[in-house]
Amino acid sequence: MAVDYAVIVIYLAGMLAMGWWGMRRARSKSDFLVAGRRLGPAMYSGTMAAIVLGGASTIGGVGLGYQYGLSGAWMVFTIGLGLLALSVFFSARIARLKVYTVSEMLDLRYGGRAGVISGVVMWAYTLMLAVTSTIAYATIFDVLFDMNRTLAIVLGGSIVVAYSTLGGMWSITLTDMVQFVVKTIGVLLLLLPIAVVKAGGFAEMKAKLPTAYFDPLGIGGETIFTYVLIYTFGMLIGQDIWQRVFTARSDRTAKWGGTVAGTYCLVYALAGAVIGTAAKVLYPKLGSPDDAFATIVKDELPIGVRGLVLAAALAAVMSTSSGALIACATVANNDIWSRIRAKARSGDHDEVRGNRVFILIMGVGVIGTAIALNNVVEALTVAYNLLVGGLLVPILGGLLWKRGTVQGALAAVTVGGLAVIGLMAGYGILANEPVYYGLLSSLAAYVAVSLATRPTDAAVLANWRERLAGRAAPELVSEPVPAAQ
Repeated sequence: MAVDYAVIVIYLAGMLAMGWWGMRRARSKSDFLVAGRRLGPAMYSGTMAAIVLGGASTIGGVGLGYQYGLSGAWMVFTIGLGLLALSVFFSARIARLKVYTVSEMLDLRYGGRAGVISGVVMWAYTLMLAVTSTIAYATIFDVLFDMNRTLAIVLGGSIVVAYSTLGGMWSITLTDMVQFVVKTIGVLLLLLPIAVVKAGGFAEMKAKLPTAYFDPLGIGGETIFTYVLIYTFGMLIGQDIWQRVFTARSDRTAKWGGTVAGTYCLVYALAGAVIGTAAKVLYPKLGSPDDAFATIVKDELPIGVRGLVLAAALAAVMSTSSGALIACATVANNDIWSRIRAKARSGDHDEVRGNRVFILIMGVGVIGTAIALNNVVEALTVAYNLLVGGLLVPILGGLLWKRGTVQGALAAVTVGGLAVIGLMAGYGILANEPVYYGLLSSLAAYVAVSLATRPTDAAVLANWRERLAGRAAPELVSEPVPAAQ
């Protein structure tokens, strides 16, 4: 394993080095939070694909393939569909707003007063996303070094917190681009063909497995529908995803770069399901489907290649973890803390230190929560249910329906959020009903209250239309600098 260890150590050292390099570029708030809004198509596509394809998409995607066959691709497939929908229909308008958070968009559209409540919901979502990603380090480091769970979480989490705190979005962008390349080589170009060959090829796989393993809808229509509600719609409104859209140098980059990333996700989804199906042939009696990825890597890959593929899994986890961490810190600082303290906004350069401190604080909190938390699936389900049930309607309503009002938005967040919490208590956290009925109640509250209250002020809507058209307020636009390719 010495060669494999060397590959991993070099990779981790490289992540820290890029964090240090990114610190030299993060000279303003715009640089630190959104990479100066100047990423070109290649870098934008790679980093967007990196953040949405995390440990759940890699380890979990292979596990679903092990359990259900090719239809196990649906979870990651719906993530790709969400990214495609965001890129084609909304990303250009989102990029032109020149804001930093989803809550700022809500304030801009509705005329204020929606930010703190929506910020708390978004903060809870990004926090739990960062926590669950951080816990995944325990699985990977256990395969690599037979490491204690707590030590693995501290080690992996500390590296992510370090490079994220140093350079903010610039460091995360640089590391994510490397992680995208490592994932592409490790999972798509190495693990996928090797797994299929070791399993005897597709003909042998079909001969040894039930027919249901090759049914595209084998996982079940209700499960697919739930994935669409949670993941496809979740991609449309998550702060971690929007914050990457804000990094695009133009609305055209956001649209077409995101479309490339979404298409890559569809390919990655199918690859994970095929790898899992091959693992089922090779290891038909694993204790848990989530063990399929680590088992096939550990037992079937040659020295060196094994280290690179494990680095790919580590890359998948780190990209999601760092993206969720900076999103969590951005929301905590800009949408909650600054509003509660009622501080006047300072210049960009003065705010870098404050945002860096918040990443460090949130990072320590994420590591501590990851160590203490046991059931990560339930925690992540709560976060996604609150996100979709509480925020989907007011966000999409604001983008699509001019009659929506701030009272309607607040009602939608409150009613949808409370409905989701109450229904999870009644049906169970992992049930499908909470997100179904929570979303419907949020929609009903939004429409009813918006129609019952005075329309949004004409001046607010006029400013909103100006921003959507790309005529942003001067104080929110970065100084023009050369674009990153």
